[in-house]
Amino acid sequence: TLFRSWGTLDDKGAAIGLLQALDFLLKRNHRPRRTFYIGIGHDEEVHGHKGAKKIAAKMEAEGVTLSFLADEGLAVLDGVIQGMSRPIALIGTTEKGSLTVTLTVEMNPGHSSMPPQETSIGILAAAVSRLEQNPMPNLFGYGPEKATFEQLAKEFGFPINVVMSNLWLFSPLVSRLLERKTSGNAIVRTTTAVTIFHAGVKENIIPPLANATVNLRIHPAQTVEQVIDILKNTIGDDRVKITIENAFDPLPVSPYDETSFGYEILRQTIRDVFSNITVAPGVCIGNTDSGHFVNLTQNIYRFSPISMTPEDIGRIHGLNERISVKGYESMVEFYIHLIQNADAEMLPLSHYDLHEL
Repeated sequence: TLFRSWGTLDDKGAAIGLLQALDFLLKRNHRPRRTFYIGIGHDEEVHGHKGAKKIAAKMEAEGVTLSFLADEGLAVLDGVIQGMSRPIALIGTTEKGSLTVTLTVEMNPGHSSMPPQETSIGILAAAVSRLEQNPMPNLFGYGPEKATFEQLAKEFGFPINVVMSNLWLFSPLVSRLLERKTSGNAIVRTTTAVTIFHAGVKENIIPPLANATVNLRIHPAQTVEQVIDILKNTIGDDRVKITIENAFDPLPVSPYDETSFGYEILRQTIRDVFSNITVAPGVCIGNTDSGHFVNLTQNIYRFSPISMTPEDIGRIHGLNERISVKGYESMVEFYIHLIQNADAEMLPLSHYDLHEL
């Protein structure tokens, strides 16, 4: 049985699952010893300025500090990473930054019967082509993505497990292999995507103006300023004006060692619900609104309690988005365990009998 609806995977399913988990605990008179907050914003897809940002500001004004924050993000991946025979779970310990720029070229208009040697469209098209032909540098190993593969090494078969266990030697090889696919390329570098192109109004008029929108997702080892410098040098044409529309640096990397309370709580909770699978840190290549909470805690983790196949990933924001009843039950169970596990200094050994769900 399946629930089919826009947002079942991202992220209404988790929001409803969290509320149902609270309902389950309240009906059993659960009394948490540790204060916890539930923040459900309404505008995460447009950066959360009226939701998460205001929630965080109110908490900060009231002097609240958080032990850790758990947001949506990465998931249990089943068949997504090539070479792995069983599912693994990734917890996002950071997320890439973002930069959106508009490239503009202005020229004198004219009639198409007497065209100049270069037009605004041609100049801008050449600039865009240079950006696509010269990607940002491969930075595998300079961010937390290296730890992801090191901790997952034992899940690969031979000889990949040997390679992943010795990245001190094989990092250059792994980085080149990863960048061959779009999913791997997004992990190893700042990506560049031309998303909008506008020019021309009539077939026989040389357009005076051409502009394009470019969105870049910034690798954790880079900053907005560094990316802009590379962008300018790659375009290499002063006739192309670069306007920054919005920008923010990658978020700080949250700790993920065995002494990190929030990370360990999440790791244990995932293993409680998803049959002791391997858990590793990861990088969110998309963005959440968790960045608004950086003044409240240094421990921000991004995990969506759902098992995802390659087909499921293609359904996010797409056609036939859906979640199984079993998958939804796992979401509810995850949040019940998370609230219980986070309620003590040490991981609890027992839980409510969840078969009642």
